[in-house]
Amino acid sequence: MKTVHLNDRWKEILAQMPESGMGYQLIDVEFRSGRILAGLTVVNGEECQSDVEFDPNEIVDVRLHR
Repeated sequence: MKTVHLNDRWKEILAQMPESGMGYQLIDVEFRSGRILAGLTVVNGEECQSDVEFDPNEIVDVRLHR
């Protein structure tokens, strides 16, 4: 599992969203390429856990995972 640190833009957006559990959120991340990584865990609104390493500057949207 890799940890990707999200930039300030996404930290601010995630701070406005409810937690999925104590201290974490489950999110879907959409990239410029159109690719979506679903069900990622973000701890403390900034540390994204993923099996795939990615560039946080390529993110165009984050939303809570359903």
